[in-house]
Amino acid sequence: MISEDKHEGPVCEVFHRAIELIGRRWTGAIISALSRGEMRFCEVREAIPGVSDRLLTERLKELERHDIVARKVHSTRPVTVIYSLTPKGVALGPVLDAVSEWAAVWEGHPTA
Repeated sequence: MISEDKHEGPVCEVFHRAIELIGRRWTGAIISALSRGEMRFCEVREAIPGVSDRLLTERLKELERHDIVARKVHSTRPVTVIYSLTPKGVALGPVLDAVSEWAAVWEGHPTA
């Protein structure tokens, strides 16, 4: 919950970095898709209509660097790469659920 004294002092640097990361284009959709379970690249792409291969690759690498997504390479023929959420990524579930609930109530509604 946002604290009552939110207008005092600068915005927390850690909060700002986190909100910038999860607020990037396609990031929420990627995390939401992977919350269903392990997926190959093509399955993630199919779960997110409109995302380009280049941008999906970029976001997956970024989320992997932040330990939100795990990438497992299986040495099959052809090589199979599987993506999944790490415990840190799974912990974002309630955050994204709250944003989804907020959007369902407020998105598209004029402000008072």
